Amino acid sequence: MHQFSCTFSKARVEYYLDADMAYLKKLVKPDRCVLLADENVYAAHAKKFKGWNCIVLKAGEEYKVQATVDSVIEQLIALEADRGTTLVGIGGGVITDLTGYIASVYMRGIPFGFIPTTLLSMVDASIGGKNGIDVGIYKNMVGVIRQPQFILHDYSLLASLPVAEWVNGFAEIIKHACIKDAAMFRELEQHDVAYYVKDKKALAGLVARNVAIKNAVVKKDEFEKGDRRLLNFGHTLAHALENQYELSHGQAVSIGMIAACRISEQRNGFAHTENVADVVARYGLPAYASYNADKVMKVLKMDKKREKKDMRYILLRKIGQGYVESIPVNALEKMIRKL
Repeated sequence: MHQFSCTFSKARVEYYLDADMAYLKKLVKPDRCVLLADENVYAAHAKKFKGWNCIVLKAGEEYKVQATVDSVIEQLIALEADRGTTLVGIGGGVITDLTGYIASVYMRGIPFGFIPTTLLSMVDASIGGKNGIDVGIYKNMVGVIRQPQFILHDYSLLASLPVAEWVNGFAEIIKHACIKDAAMFRELEQHDVAYYVKDKKALAGLVARNVAIKNAVVKKDEFEKGDRRLLNFGHTLAHALENQYELSHGQAVSIGMIAACRISEQRNGFAHTENVADVVARYGLPAYASYNADKVMKVLKMDKKREKKDMRYILLRKIGQGYVESIPVNALEKMIRKL
């Protein structure tokens, strides 16, 4: 097990990488803890949940809404959870988002931790303290920034993942490489999903590298005033696509990354769009898709990154060097309609 901690402005997060879920008993007392999981994770790993208080939810992004929050809070009240109760989210990004949000508002704040069960959640969703829910087609429109007490990685939980969920996670890994780590991008060019599924040591190294990248960015800019915005590379268009079309988060992000690369070409002469397109294809992700520009722009104009008439868009100068550029919404709309 690799253990380290990261101190943010108001909290210290303990990381336990390459650990076992059984280690949770050393972090919290079972009678002072409630586990939150979806039905897929619970069914796949039922033995690991024995002896714990559990709340099991239906699986899917469509349940990352206020109605689910209300239901969980009612169940916490029934379990007599108090301010000394720790809520632990065991699952992917939907579960970690819900867990952090619910723990932040229940009794004005109770402790929480995460055991991510998807690659996407391990390298991205569980890290950084962003917790929120969707409102209609608007992703993460309501939420808070509050850090978990701990994040525990048990790689055996990935064994039940379908290939599509491995692919989903690699979109965020490719994103990190594009904005911050050219050497990791070159490594990704040499391998594929099957390689990391089979080679546990390579996987552990890759996950640790991505945790370090995101941690460093968030530590520098916890409340998204500057550098943290880089983590939204590909996400502006992705969020406008994801809840309107039958796309996974990873698929929407990969399409958004290629769109951002093409906008980068127009804004600064970025010359490596095809390299990025080749890598996303190598990991089973789409590079391009047709979509209704009117629908997309309607959602995009409500994006949290918009400030009055400008949108903060994350672009690339070169592989490994992302930056934020404010683009007038009208100009951005013309570019997106031409993609």
